[in-house]
Amino acid sequence: MSAREVTIGLVQMRMVQEPETNLRKAMRMIGEAAGKGAQIVCLPELFVTPYFPQYDTGADRRRESVYNESIPGPTAEALSAAARDAEVVLIGGSLYERSGTSLFNTTPVFDEEGTMLGIYRKTHIPHDEDFYEQSYFDRGDTGFQVFKTSRGRIAPLICYDQWYPEAARCAALQGADMAFYPTAIGTVEGIEQTEGDWQQAWENVMRGHAIANGMVVAACNRAGAEDLMEFWGGSFVIDAFGRTLARGSREEEIVLATVDMEHGEKVREGWRFFHNRRPECYGKIVVNDRRD
Repeated sequence: MSAREVTIGLVQMRMVQEPETNLRKAMRMIGEAAGKGAQIVCLPELFVTPYFPQYDTGADRRRESVYNESIPGPTAEALSAAARDAEVVLIGGSLYERSGTSLFNTTPVFDEEGTMLGIYRKTHIPHDEDFYEQSYFDRGDTGFQVFKTSRGRIAPLICYDQWYPEAARCAALQGADMAFYPTAIGTVEGIEQTEGDWQQAWENVMRGHAIANGMVVAACNRAGAEDLMEFWGGSFVIDAFGRTLARGSREEEIVLATVDMEHGEKVREGWRFFHNRRPECYGKIVVNDRRD
């Protein structure tokens, strides 16, 4: 491996009801990923718990009753120790963060020494059938974050952010070499995919982010069935030219890919998308109106 190559490990997990069991599994799989050569490891969205937002909140279901914690807190401390012990940069999936009276879907990021470099709170919150996240999460208030690590400049984004090109572009404009998306996406029982192949659309939109921004894009998904949800797995790593370097199965596994950081630099220099931007023409993007 050259000095400019980095190996990514995506921990694609099945979750159970008990947070302690999920956390122990994640700690073990981080170590396994490092043992297979991973230098950057990413966990899935909300990996400590079952995917509780598939149930809408009602009179008998308060969002505060679901397992949540502060950051720093017990899970963040465990992730810090795992990153330090495995000597990896760690994108800590996402946690159900309690901050004062607010509740966020939050990704902590750690360096190889276990230092928490910072957090990112999910910006775009869906509210669709069996993805009732607005009933649980407040809108993130951190803005898009980029963390400088020994392995490159990393932007954590979370699941539904993947459908918004603005999120990836903002990360790239802040210098991100790589964007990691802890994710929980799959098929809902009883809903037909009449538009086409949803899983392919998910990978396609991420391929566009990679190409348009000249950066590596990685998505780390959950796997397995959880009540009405069947999570696809299928975690993937796409390089700056849009090539899929690795793609997971539908099962629990560690997805590995080695990326050449010099390749991304050459792509950005060759295509010159940033050099030829016309920001003065993009005012409509920030106007708060809706098309629907």
